[in-house]
Amino acid sequence: MATQIIITSIDIYRFSIPMVPFTIATGTMDHAQNTFIRVHTDAGFYGVGECSAFPMIVGETQDTCLLMAQEFARLWKGKDALDIEARLKQLNDFTAGNTTIKSAFDMALHDIVAKSAGLPLYKFLGGEKREVESDITIGIGSPEEMAQKAIEFKKSGAHILKVKLGKGAETDVERVKHIRLAVGNGMKIRIDANQGWSFDEAVYALKALGDYEIQFCEQPMRTWYDDKLPELMRLSPVKIMGDESVYNHHDARKQINSGSCDYINIKMAKSGGIFEAKKIHDLAAEHEIPCMMGGMLESRIALSSKLHFVYASPNIKFYDMDTCMLGHKVDPCVGGVTYNGYHLDIADAIGIGADADEGFLSGCEKRVV
Repeated sequence: MATQIIITSIDIYRFSIPMVPFTIATGTMDHAQNTFIRVHTDAGFYGVGECSAFPMIVGETQDTCLLMAQEFARLWKGKDALDIEARLKQLNDFTAGNTTIKSAFDMALHDIVAKSAGLPLYKFLGGEKREVESDITIGIGSPEEMAQKAIEFKKSGAHILKVKLGKGAETDVERVKHIRLAVGNGMKIRIDANQGWSFDEAVYALKALGDYEIQFCEQPMRTWYDDKLPELMRLSPVKIMGDESVYNHHDARKQINSGSCDYINIKMAKSGGIFEAKKIHDLAAEHEIPCMMGGMLESRIALSSKLHFVYASPNIKFYDMDTCMLGHKVDPCVGGVTYNGYHLDIADAIGIGADADEGFLSGCEKRVV
């Protein structure tokens, strides 16, 4: 592997993917508001990065990502792409937060480093392939609509349902009851309140759902009620997974030490990419807290980097990697991860092994730094 690879320029694209409208507790999205970058180097190849802005969760929009991407690109020009820690420290020293767009830059560096080593990213990270079966998500609707969707997913071969809740605790209980009745006891059901409940609503809903074989509940309350999580853990018959309460490994440490979660959901858009995601994973593994690989509305490009990370992260036990199946009307990716039903796999190309389709890119707004 080269001792240095210098960054020469960075292409930044407004990467909007039209979607079937999808509703969670915090809002409805009809486009994946993504950003795609190519980090060019003096080695004659580039690294790709993609992120998906989810304003109501992370606080970034596609426009903020595009603006920050230009700032980051100016910081990185002429610098060594192989020194991932130094490059990410530059971004973190420059600005707090902005983890979504940081994750695209982190991904591009990992692509470059693995390509320089001539290895698929998961092998560069010391991982090996294993079976990965994703859940499939049911957006919020009436109990009847959601039960019907569950039946459709069951017929299509799904084994694990992720059910979005958080709009009225009593109706949420009815939603899950209808779904469990519709699909029987053979399917796994996990629920995600997306911070939609108060403490009292969370206690009510989780106690009411205790008999319905719920695998876990993601993020029952807003993060400003994190101090109430230890009490909720004591009262809830359903296991609790931290999502928005855990952005980085410091958050993970606090959640684990205070007895606030059974599991942790890792998302690149929260952690800022693979480098910090690995710190969360390793800390959770030390404390025997299993993790899930989650996401926003990324295409198969970013999904490919997530699968490489999963292969290198044995403490990731749950997979919420269905975003490309949730109604993306266009697939802008060439190469990359493939779905066999709900199982994921990827060919052994070097780096991340995915790139953007040139035809799709030709219709995207582009900036070059």
